Formats: sequence, C-alpha cells, structure tokens
Amino acid sequence: MRQTIKPASKTAKSVPKVGGLVSERVADMLLAHIASGEWGPGHRLPGERQLAEDMGVSRVSVRAALQALKTQGLLDAVQGGGTRVIASSATMDPGMLELVRVNCENLTDLAEIRSILEVWAVGRAARRRTDEDMAELDAVMAATEADIVAGKHKIENDVRFHLAIAKAARSGIYLHFVAVIRGVLREMVDYHRYELFPTREDDRDILSQHHAIHDGIKAQDPQAAEAAMRAHLGWVLERYAKERANKKM
Repeated sequence: MRQTIKPASKTAKSVPKVGGLVSERVADMLLAHIASGEWGPGHRLPGERQLAEDMGVSRVSVRAALQALKTQGLLDAVQGGGTRVIASSATMDPGMLELVRVNCENLTDLAEIRSILEVWAVGRAARRRTDEDMAELDAVMAATEADIVAGKHKIENDVRFHLAIAKAARSGIYLHFVAVIRGVLREMVDYHRYELFPTREDDRDILSQHHAIHDGIKAQDPQAAEAAMRAHLGWVLERYAKERANKKM
C-alpha cells in the first residue's frame, strides 16, 4: 500500500527552516517525522520518487536530504534498495551490553534508570495511544497468557510488551533510546524470566502487573498506568535487592 507523506504530527517540535537549500528543507521535514516518533527505528521510508512527488521537489533534492540524514546517523540503506530509520542493531553500544554482563551492579543501575523512564513513557502512552497501539498491546497480552497456560517462559512477549508501550508513547527520542538498549533489554528480561523470576507464581505475578499497566493505558488514565508501572518495576528492584543480599551471606 502506498505511503503518503503528510505534515508531521502536531506533537513534533521540529519545524522546517525558512530559506536555505531545498534539500535542507526536505531533510528538516523528514526529520520532523522521526523526531515526533511517527517514524520509529526500523521504519522504511517511501521511495525517492514518492517523496519527491509528495513534497513537490526534485528527486535530486530528496536524494541529497536522505544522504545528509544518513551521514548524521539517522537513516541507513536497506539491502535491495530503499531507506529506513536506523535500527538498534546499527546503533547499539556493545560496551553497554558487556558492562551488564560482567557486573550485576550495572544491571541494577539499568533497572533503576528504567524505573524512571518507563514510568514517564507509560503515562505518555496512556495519553497518546491509538486504537492500533491498543490492538498491539491486546495481542501481546493474549500471547503472554497463552504462554503461561502452556507453561512456557517466552521472553519475546515481555520485550514486545515494553516495546509496544514505547511506540505508543509517541516520542522519537524515547523510541531511539529503547532501540539503543534493545539488546540489553532482551538480556535483562532473559535473566528475569529464567533466573530471578523462574516460578509459575512469578509468571502469574508478572502477568497481573502487566494487566494493570495495560488497563491504565486502555482507560487513558496516565496516573493509573504510571502507578502500575512503578509498582511493577519496584517489585523487580526489590527482588534485585534480595538477590544481592543473599549473595553476600
């Protein structure tokens, strides 16, 4: 289905410059879609011809704008042709993953940082989520319940849940932050589900906590969603503290 370029969301703070090269103005317009969160990491842009038609400029100007954004590290080429917003595999700092692997204190620090950022993100998601966002969250919750009934520990659904919230928050900067730490997030969730919270009771607790977060977003109640996320990540941090205390004994 053909994508049509339209003005970036009103939530975007980036405004195309007046004057300057046409390619610079095109780059600013494309950047506004990325900055607003409308085009998240991995999003594939329309082709050069369509962009040129929709913006009323030449393909030469579009090509120059795309190249400028690639140079800035915001876009990269798709194998076989095309352009996409840069994804986590290209931006992630491998040093962060190594720091988490070799030192549990770093994992705790990351969990504490998440407890601040994800509370902010879920409140924003409750205010800005769309019906499409809710459909994705509903699907994740259904898959999670099915896995628990089947006795599976599927980290993919945990990761999908938090990524869906990031998407619903409609923040370009937060989406890119999550893209950068996606690999670390997967390692963290793997540790949670197989070592820190391995029991069926833990599964049910996590499911209940996710339900409370989901319900707050669905009701478009930022306070309820934030409280639920704060309780969920606080529960995680409490378990971290108990694990550290046990290791010191």
